[in-house]
Amino acid sequence: MHSLPKPTATAASTGSAWVDKQIPIGLKPPASPLLNVRFYGQHDPSAAAPVPLVVHFHAGAFVAGSLEEGGCVPRLLAAAGAVVMSLDYPLAPAHPFPQAIETGYAALAWAFKARHKLAGKDAPVFVAGEEAGGNLAAAVALMARDRHGPELAGQILLSPMLDPCMATASLRCADAGPVGCTWADGWHQYLARVDNAAHPYAAPGNALRLASLPPTLLLTAQDDPLRDEALAYADRLRVFGRLVHAAVLPGPTGWPVSYLEPTGAAHEKATWSAGVQKQLNDFFSAVNNNDNDNTAAAHDKPVHKPPFFASSNSISTR
Repeated sequence: MHSLPKPTATAASTGSAWVDKQIPIGLKPPASPLLNVRFYGQHDPSAAAPVPLVVHFHAGAFVAGSLEEGGCVPRLLAAAGAVVMSLDYPLAPAHPFPQAIETGYAALAWAFKARHKLAGKDAPVFVAGEEAGGNLAAAVALMARDRHGPELAGQILLSPMLDPCMATASLRCADAGPVGCTWADGWHQYLARVDNAAHPYAAPGNALRLASLPPTLLLTAQDDPLRDEALAYADRLRVFGRLVHAAVLPGPTGWPVSYLEPTGAAHEKATWSAGVQKQLNDFFSAVNNNDNDNTAAAHDKPVHKPPFFASSNSISTR
C-alpha cells in the first residue's frame, strides 16, 4: 500500500477546510501516474468508529470545471461527516471517454486501500458527483461492480448527465437539446466516437444491467434541466431491486450551473444547501443502518428496509 503523500506547495494554509495533494494512481503513460486531489474533512484517529470516505467528481459538462470551482458539493459532504477526496480528473476534448473514468477508478482503488488512514478502519467508501461528475461517479460504480471491487457502500448522484440523447421534457423546457447547448457540446467532445454512446460506462442511464449496484442517493430539482433523466435512472435502479432514494428539491436552485462556484462559503448562501445537507445526513445514516441490518441477517435476526429508501421522487422542502 502506498503511504499517504505529503501536501503539495499549494496546500491550504492552517485553518483552511481543504488540503491539496497528489496521489499515485499507477496508470501507464500517456496517462499521468499522479493525480491532483483535494481533501475535505478529517477523521479523528482516536474515534472508535470510521466515517464515510467519498471519492468526488466535479461538474463541468466533461470539458470544464476544476477543484477550485467544484468545492460546493464536497464541502456539504464533509459537513455531513465524510472525508472527501475530490478529483482533478482529465477533461475532454483532450482526454475523451474513457480516460476520465479510468482515472476515477484508479483513484477509487487507491482511496479504498488507504481508507483506514483516511477515514478509519473499514470505513465505508462512496462515489459522488454532480452533472458530468454524476455520470463519472455512476460509471465508476458500474466498473467497481464489473471488476469485482473496490466494494462501494453507496453512490451519490446530483443532476447526473446520464443520457446523450438529450430528448427529455425537462431539457426541452430549459430550451436545451441535442445541439447548441452546454451539455450537448460536452457530450460531443467527451464521446470521441459515435459508437461510444452505446457503452454503459459512457451513458449509465442506458445501461442494460443495473443489478448489484450499491444504495443510491439521487438528487435533482424542480428547475433542473437534467431532472427527467435522473429520475428515470432512479426508476430503473428500482426495477433491478436496488435501494434508491430520489428527491426533487424545490426551485429555484439554478442547477446544474450553480454547482460550479469558487471554493469558499458560496454553498452556505445557496437556497438549496440546507436541503442537500439534510439528504446527505439521512443517506449516510440509512446506509449505516442497512449495513447493521445486513450484519443482523447474517445472524438470522429480523431485518427491515430503512425507511429512507421507502419513499422517493417526492418534492423535498428540507
